[in-house]
Amino acid sequence: MKKTLLLTLALLLSVAVSAQNRGTLLRETFDSPEMPEGWKITGGNTQNWSLSETSFCGGDAYEMKLDYSPVFYNGFTKLTFPTLNLTGVDSITVSFKHYVDIYTTYPSTIGIATSSSNGMKWEICYEESFYSDGQHNISKVIANDDMNKEKVMICIFFKGNSANINAVYFDDIEVMTIDANNAKLASIDIPNNIGSGNTQVKFSVQNVGAENIKSFEAEYDIDGVKYSQMFETDMATYDTKEFTFDQDIYLIPNKYDVVVNITSVNNKDDQDLSNNTMTKEVNVALGSTQRMPMIEHFSSSTCTYCVGVDNLMHSLTNSNPGKFTYVKYPLNFPAPGDPYNTEECQVRKEYYGVNAAPRVVLDGSNLGSTAVSQYQLDESYNTTSFVDIKGAFNVEGKTINITTDIMSYIDLKKVKAFVVVNEKKTTGNVGTNGETEFHHVMMKMLNDANGNDIEVQLGEHQRLEFSYDMSNTFVEEMNDLEVAVWIQNIVTGEVFNSGFIYEYTQHPYPVRNLEVTNEDNNLQITWDAPEGNNPTGYNIYVNNELVANNTKELSYSTTNSSDYYVVEAVALYDNRKSVGVIKSSFPKNEDENGSDTTNLVANYENRFEIYPNPANDILFINAEVEINEVMIYDVYGRLQVTKSPSHQELTSVNVSGLNAGIYIIKIKTKEGNIVKRFIKQ
Repeated sequence: MKKTLLLTLALLLSVAVSAQNRGTLLRETFDSPEMPEGWKITGGNTQNWSLSETSFCGGDAYEMKLDYSPVFYNGFTKLTFPTLNLTGVDSITVSFKHYVDIYTTYPSTIGIATSSSNGMKWEICYEESFYSDGQHNISKVIANDDMNKEKVMICIFFKGNSANINAVYFDDIEVMTIDANNAKLASIDIPNNIGSGNTQVKFSVQNVGAENIKSFEAEYDIDGVKYSQMFETDMATYDTKEFTFDQDIYLIPNKYDVVVNITSVNNKDDQDLSNNTMTKEVNVALGSTQRMPMIEHFSSSTCTYCVGVDNLMHSLTNSNPGKFTYVKYPLNFPAPGDPYNTEECQVRKEYYGVNAAPRVVLDGSNLGSTAVSQYQLDESYNTTSFVDIKGAFNVEGKTINITTDIMSYIDLKKVKAFVVVNEKKTTGNVGTNGETEFHHVMMKMLNDANGNDIEVQLGEHQRLEFSYDMSNTFVEEMNDLEVAVWIQNIVTGEVFNSGFIYEYTQHPYPVRNLEVTNEDNNLQITWDAPEGNNPTGYNIYVNNELVANNTKELSYSTTNSSDYYVVEAVALYDNRKSVGVIKSSFPKNEDENGSDTTNLVANYENRFEIYPNPANDILFINAEVEINEVMIYDVYGRLQVTKSPSHQELTSVNVSGLNAGIYIIKIKTKEGNIVKRFIKQ
């Protein structure tokens, strides 16, 4: 599930924390449907607790769920940890994530308590009331009379009336000792999928030591390019802050392991090195496309509370034509429920853990009982997407015929394509809440509510086709339909992109047989016309830049001086577009005749070493083969330095005249060519 809100709460007791080696005493992530050994529910209301295959807290599924049903009043129900031996431990830190799904405006109280008397007496260490939906990270230092005992019980508790909530979820619970000087690398904040070009390396650090962090040193390593930097800051215990290296890195389309490491804290060694390093795989996409925010709205014509959200959403969508995709699921509650409810609505309701109406989900993230705001819609719309969706449908009598193409600029594995037929406006499902019309109402999910398994390699596309008789659905008018398509990771909930496909028309088929040849930096691009109806023209993109707009020809020539190329051809049909067809080469190497070769393989690449990196004046190249020529380009593909080292296997290049920044070095040999990056300081 995409994180919608991260609220870090640091609640500290005014106590002296003894210096000791930090260690994790207990960590539980609830990664299976079975209750972990030693964990139990105490204080009653055991039927309200279960393990839920959701990730509302921001971690991985599963997570502990406290449900409102069966309803209890003035309860004190506890999720109790396995008993810990805290002999010799003066203080501990208890941290956990939770997500509160509020039903009423009355507060819900959540807290931490400890007991060294086998649960006969509990000492409350922290409690807080929550009044609205949200995701929270809690960290609490505990140093009470239960410390230094052989058998200590710890619990997270809920206090009050379960009728005030729909549910509360808990995950990633950790109990730790604490020492003085300890920085934790909390996250690498580069998105999983990014576009090519200069990339900022962002990361977040949490102070999990007793002393304030005034400074720390960190480094990144990306594909052998390393950069180190000292950061000045002021972070109290349990503060979390995001930082950005002042040296960007230029990345071309590929997969990269981004490694970030904290090397020192307060000019001293970190006392716990186990949490100083993280690695994250980042996919640099072949290109990008416009994102359409995906709205899934759970409502009912018998729900009084739904009217306000329905009106807000109707106003939002009317003000933002062409900037959203929308599906509204009619629910079967409050009794008797919406007349247009179907089993498919139930499946999506269970997937998102919806147990009350209204509920609104944006791009797979549950917003609770609030409407999407203009800011949220704009933020999603302006976020780059790396999956393109195009398609069309037509109607023959009561049968709808749908064709949609999904093209990905990244590798898509184990994802689902959801294809939904809506009716734009309905009036036949009027219930008891006073509303007389409803919008974007789900009529049919094809093939069903579980979606369609797809797996698309970057630069390829997959076609889905459906033909369905709508006679047995609640459709009121066959000339009032729309088809929504979205691509979603069913495990995390992430929506890669969505869209309404073209209405009541023929499918915009893509071009065929796209071919690219490269001679002396000149790209010769050819393609064949699409199958079916004829397009009005073609758009041609090179490295995501439009170079030919609505050309009528089936070929195009252009120059390309960068180190790689991604060529995309898009067929145009009046005001419609097909998905693009892509050809690419990484990196662009040339043989003696100037023809493009791509004989770069990992074993060959490992036969080259460049150092130092970053470099000041002289860059050394050590190779196991003879070097014919060395060329250095800036990030815009402009040649800066050329050297012919007379067949030496060890050579040096003077780079003192280059400006500080990232450069690409191409090393030409008889056996092949190699491309690497380095930083000029």
